[in-house]
Amino acid sequence: MKKLFRYKRIFLLGLMPLSYLLIFAAKNSSFFAEQIYAKHIYRWISQSVSTITGIFPFSIGEIMVIASPILLLAIAVRFIVRLFFEKKNKKERIVKAFLNLLCVGSVILFLFTIMAGINYYRYSFSKYSHLEIRDSSLEELYALTQSLADTANELRAQVPKEDDNGVFKLSMNHYELAKAAVKAYRVLSIDYPVLAGSYGPPKPVYFSKLMSQTEITGIFWPFTMEANVNVDIPDYSIPETMLHELAHLRGFMREDEANFLSYLAGTESDNIELKYSTTMLALITASNALYDQSPVMYTEIANQYSEGVIKDLQANNEYWEQFEHTVVSTVSNKINDTYLKANNQSDGVKSYGRMLDLLLAKYRKDHDND
Repeated sequence: MKKLFRYKRIFLLGLMPLSYLLIFAAKNSSFFAEQIYAKHIYRWISQSVSTITGIFPFSIGEIMVIASPILLLAIAVRFIVRLFFEKKNKKERIVKAFLNLLCVGSVILFLFTIMAGINYYRYSFSKYSHLEIRDSSLEELYALTQSLADTANELRAQVPKEDDNGVFKLSMNHYELAKAAVKAYRVLSIDYPVLAGSYGPPKPVYFSKLMSQTEITGIFWPFTMEANVNVDIPDYSIPETMLHELAHLRGFMREDEANFLSYLAGTESDNIELKYSTTMLALITASNALYDQSPVMYTEIANQYSEGVIKDLQANNEYWEQFEHTVVSTVSNKINDTYLKANNQSDGVKSYGRMLDLLLAKYRKDHDND
C-alpha cells in the first residue's frame, strides 16, 4: 500500500474533487461563473486553444474520437498479455491499472470542467440582449410565425443556387462558408461585445454520414475548442449549424441560446445563405409551436410558403426519415438527453425548443421600437 501512495501519477486524482469544487462554486455563484471564469479564464483558454487548432483544416477532435477506442483496445490487450505472462506482482499491477483509469478519468473531467462545464452556469444571454422573457399570447406567436414566413420567402427568392430538383444548394464550399460564419459573429459582436474574440472557424466532419445516423448535426469538442459540423445534412441546414456551434465556442453552452445566437448572427450577416438558413431555423421553431396551439393558424401560414421553401423542407424531412427510430439514433438521443440534464439543462433535448421565448421577446422589442 505504501508503494501505491508513492505512485508518481496519483496526484492527478486530486483533479477530480477540484472539478466538483469548481462546479459547486459556479452553481452557487453566478459572479464566479460569469465574471471570473466565462469572461476571463475561459475567454483566454478558448481563444488560445482555438487559434492553434484552427490552423488545421481538419477536425482534430474527430481524429481523437476515432483514435481513442483503438488506443484503449491496444492498451487493454497489452495489459492482458503482460498480466498473463508475468508471474509476480499481479495484484499490484491490477491495482495500478485501476489507478491509471481513475487518473485518466480525473484529467478528462477536469479538462471538460475548465473548458466547457462551468459555462453551463454562466449568465443567460438574455442578460446581454436585454430581452424580456414572458408569457406570450397565441396572437403574438401567429404574428411572429407570419413575419418569419414572409422573410423566408423573400430570402429564398434570392439564394444563388439550386440543385436539379430545385432544392437549396450552397454556392460556396464549406471552408468559404466557415469564413462567412466567423465574419457574421464579428459583425454581431459590435452590438454584443461578449461575443467578440479571435476563434478558429467551424470545421466539416469527414465522417458526417455516421453523425447523421446519430441524428447529430454538429458538436462542440471542448478539448480542442473546435466547432464540428455535419456536412452530409441538407445544405440549407449547414450554415445555421455552423453558427450554432460557434456560439458554444464563445462560451454559450445552452442549446436554446446557441440556436438563438445562430439566428441573430444570421440576421446580421450580409450573406443570403446564412440569413436564409437561420431564418428557416426560426420559422420551423415558431411554426411547430403554432401547430401545437392552432393547426388552423399554422395551415394558413404554411399555405403561403414559396415553392422553394416547401422543396427545402420536403428534402430535409426525406433526409432525416432514414435515420429515425434506429438503434443508433435512439441510443444517441438518450445519451444526449442525459448529458444535457447533467449540465444544468433540466429540459434535456427539449431545451432546443426554448429558443421560442427569445424569438418572441425579440419580435416584441423590434416592433415596440417601430
